[in-house]
Amino acid sequence: MKIDRMRVFMTRDKDRPRVIVALDTDDGLTGWGECYNHGPDKALPPLLDYLYAFVAGQDPTRVDYLVNLLIQQSRFPPGALGLAAISALDHCLWDLAAKAANVPVYKLLGGEVRDRIKVYAGVYTAPDAPAARDEFDRLKEGWGFTAFKLSPWRIDMHANRWGNVVKASADYFRSLRETVNDEYEIAFDAHAKIFEPIAARQLGNALAPYDPLFFEEPLRPENIEAWGDLKQGLNCVLATGESLYSRNEFLRLLQVKGADLIQPDICVVGGISEMRRIATLAEAFFVGVAPHNPMGPLATAVNVHFSAAAQNFRILEYRLPKGQAYVYGGNDIEKREGETRYVVDPYLPKDGYLELRPDRPGWGVEMDEKAMEEEGYIHWQRRVPKRPDGSYAFA
Repeated sequence: MKIDRMRVFMTRDKDRPRVIVALDTDDGLTGWGECYNHGPDKALPPLLDYLYAFVAGQDPTRVDYLVNLLIQQSRFPPGALGLAAISALDHCLWDLAAKAANVPVYKLLGGEVRDRIKVYAGVYTAPDAPAARDEFDRLKEGWGFTAFKLSPWRIDMHANRWGNVVKASADYFRSLRETVNDEYEIAFDAHAKIFEPIAARQLGNALAPYDPLFFEEPLRPENIEAWGDLKQGLNCVLATGESLYSRNEFLRLLQVKGADLIQPDICVVGGISEMRRIATLAEAFFVGVAPHNPMGPLATAVNVHFSAAAQNFRILEYRLPKGQAYVYGGNDIEKREGETRYVVDPYLPKDGYLELRPDRPGWGVEMDEKAMEEEGYIHWQRRVPKRPDGSYAFA
């Protein structure tokens, strides 16, 4: 079996663009992968064309061998775009290797250590407590969700005194606890908007009395030592890692004791191969893994197999393929709806979990190439806020 063709689809997932990759073999198998592309997505197809030359004609079951070649050939460590492209190719190789063996991917990773994958629903805004209660209850009734993620920002962090921003967030979480079902777990994603570690600590400790599931990414990722400083004196679970790219960066984060929970992205770090190494490092530090997963239903399928085989997996971020679009920030429940069509049979929650598919080889999903072509490309770019003085703030 040899790789003899690559196809790249520029398609959409509700209101977001997606870059989906297919690797075909000379004996008729196809492996599928997804790039991380919340950025310059049109730069990925030519980069994938370049990387394909390194795997063309190769045996796809030599996954680690080929992924190591893709990483080493760049000479310097590949950055965001390079690793996003390598991630998708890594996914394709694992899918092909498992299909060749006629087993689910998780069987090639040592087998499942759990029977189902716990997920949380991303709501991503900070709606009033009654509206949040209604949304949580709707998601619980429909899909069994008992864990949710919100924004902590109730007022503009740039236009208000910081003490009032912190107080508004604390008052908000208290009102949530007084309003929603007591069994619900609630996480908060600060979206890397805070510059100073002391300010991040103030916000986290204001939320702490109301038991957040975790406090996610308050700081930018560049200064890893600052995360170690932040965690000292922080009284809630600190989660981060979606903006880190390799086992080396995660090792440094773990060495400075900068997180209680890490959130690598399987479409960012180089695929499931690198994700497993990162998880093993975290396990040695007694740190759990809650994968960052804002992408489409194919990325979710890849995450299911990683999560099934990772001892220190905790919970997976999840977006329903049909329903509200993904928007971060603000105080409203997102009303715009959409549907993602390129996965025919996506993993859907039952009682708040994704069930494994032991009778399905590879990722266990069927792709719809016609839907990808019909949906086509949609442009998206990140909104960068401005402070009152006219300077740009963190997005």
